[in-house]
Amino acid sequence: MHINTVRTIAKERGIKVGRMAKAEIIRTIQRVEGNFDCFKTANQGHCDQGGCYWREDCLAAEKKAAS
Repeated sequence: MHINTVRTIAKERGIKVGRMAKAEIIRTIQRVEGNFDCFKTANQGHCDQGGCYWREDCLAAEKKAAS
């Protein structure tokens, strides 16, 4: 997901992002929504949060960081 889309989602939830990195913004959104703030913390590509809105981006980011 593009950073501008993430910033828009954050703004809709009343989060002031300033110069926060994408992962930090998403983790903040996750906390505000009452979810685990686990974006980009998947362990070896394993994630048990099947219904997570950010899952696809998370696993792709984790895979990219591992390579």
